[in-house]
Amino acid sequence: MSDPQRTALILAPHPDDGEIAMGGTIVTLLRQGWSVALCDLTNGEPTPLGAPEIRAREAARAAEILGLTSRVTLDLPNRFLLDTVENRMRVAEVIRAVRPDLLFVPYWEDAHPDHVQAQQLAEAARFYGKLTKTEMTGEPHYPRRVIHFFSTHYRLHRRPSFLVDVTDAFDRKMNAILAYESQFSGKRGNLTIVEVIRNNAAYFGRLIGVPYAEPFAMREEVGLRNLDALL
Repeated sequence: MSDPQRTALILAPHPDDGEIAMGGTIVTLLRQGWSVALCDLTNGEPTPLGAPEIRAREAARAAEILGLTSRVTLDLPNRFLLDTVENRMRVAEVIRAVRPDLLFVPYWEDAHPDHVQAQQLAEAARFYGKLTKTEMTGEPHYPRRVIHFFSTHYRLHRRPSFLVDVTDAFDRKMNAILAYESQFSGKRGNLTIVEVIRNNAAYFGRLIGVPYAEPFAMREEVGLRNLDALL
């Protein structure tokens, strides 16, 4: 009998945050047989060259490039995202619908208020997801682990809990990022950001002896059942 399919859910503040932080890991998980869902908490608008319909097309294209199992965008307000009880319940309903084994959420330190609030909102929603006496839709569910991804606006370096080798998936990650033409383009004069993303992945890859890697952090200790996957 084959093992049941494992599921990961990524809760990202804006379309493109999931791709920037862990696009390679998404592809890697999918290749390993995981189901991977991505929930953008906001549509990311307004931005200088964007619009809701533009971002929706770009997000759909990025999802296609990565091969995401599913993607949903909530209508929580960009720039004004808040960890409220109402929003916790809405995100908890997504968790109850997807029923992930692993929950990926933003790192807890960031200059962008939406990212900080998204982290707090996501972790609170995880707890709300297991409640029984509630008006929320779906059956109770509590993801086993919360893993924090890095898509930060601070120029900081925090020691990650682990690194994922994404060398074989890196081209698809970068293509998914470039699908957001309204966000990264010569017209906006910010294509250097794309090179920063590449250089960061190369730096973390060098730490584990591979071309490219993505970092992750966990508040809890990381446990291993065997050492077969160690590089």
